[in-house]
Amino acid sequence: MESLARILAAHPFLEGMGQEHIEFITGCASNVVFNEGEFLYKQGSPVDKIYLLRHGRVAVQSFAPGRGPVTVDVATSGDLVGWSGLVGGGARFDVIALELVRAIALDSACLRAKCDADPKLGHAMFMRVADVLEHRLESTRVQLLDMYASNH
Repeated sequence: MESLARILAAHPFLEGMGQEHIEFITGCASNVVFNEGEFLYKQGSPVDKIYLLRHGRVAVQSFAPGRGPVTVDVATSGDLVGWSGLVGGGARFDVIALELVRAIALDSACLRAKCDADPKLGHAMFMRVADVLEHRLESTRVQLLDMYASNH
């Protein structure tokens, strides 16, 4: 069976991170599975786990009055969901499994404490999260433009 440290080191989100940092955050990690239709997060709920997706797809959705759930992004193997757990915030979106999902769960409080204890790790994590935020913002912008265009 593959060790969590080896799985973390191979995950695209952590690509290029030093082995000492991988080993440091391994204590925050566990394997998890979500079945199709299961929520990883509901908008506004606390984010106590950050998920590094290993297999499967999840829909990142927001509720639009008069339209219902709108998928603003689909995250898949190699992606991270739950970035707000690094800043201690609640879920910004609903995240639901579109199929069987295997992921590594990183305990948010544990990871924040490790980032506080090691500023180099904190910087490396937040630079990676900034890339996720940029992608989600662009996906949301495209969805808003599409919704606006279809209403006019």
